Amino acid sequence: MEPQTPGPQRRDSQTTIRTALVPASRLHGWVERFSASHGQVEEDFDDDGLLLRAADGAEALLRAPWPVDGRPGRGATDLDRLAALASQERGLGIVLIRRGGFAVAAASGSRILASKSGNRYVQSRTSAGGQSQQRFARRRSNQADALVEAAALHIGAIFAAHRIDYIVPGGDKTLVDQVLNQGPAKPFATRTRLALLDVQEPKTAVLAKAATDACSIRITVTDPPR
Repeated sequence: MEPQTPGPQRRDSQTTIRTALVPASRLHGWVERFSASHGQVEEDFDDDGLLLRAADGAEALLRAPWPVDGRPGRGATDLDRLAALASQERGLGIVLIRRGGFAVAAASGSRILASKSGNRYVQSRTSAGGQSQQRFARRRSNQADALVEAAALHIGAIFAAHRIDYIVPGGDKTLVDQVLNQGPAKPFATRTRLALLDVQEPKTAVLAKAATDACSIRITVTDPPR
């Protein structure tokens, strides 16, 4: 069963949209099952990706995990070329961060080469007012700064020793932005960023899945109206 983002999205009262992350090795099988469920499929390739239109009205938009960047996938069909592109190994800098923790890694494709994770306590927001709220806000800001600084320090050390073609962000986008604009991590802020991963607990144990997800074809399925 292919990994999916939690919960389908509803475009209207009758149409459901969902997203799946499918490794290149499973792409042809996924398309075969889509066709078996929804009928004969027509393909249309454009800048957005490979669009599959099924006989019952269902659609699936298949997007490569990264840009072609002069290294197109090879194959007899658009589907073959998409799978080949996703199968290429690219240098990835993974940055997963949320309030309270971070995990960073350098990867070659889905293979983790070096990583580091850590925890920094950051208090939740409060509804207190006056001077208490101001003191709390300063303390919370200092805690968040310590988290960002620690993550940036490890990014600088790990990424500098490996080829990093793209940044893989995950978790809190705002904190990812802050980390990549901080000191040792700043040289990597201009790297192309791939799609943000939904990561609830940034830690070493989730880095392997993050690397696999980053290399997967992102498929957005729109079910036919019911």
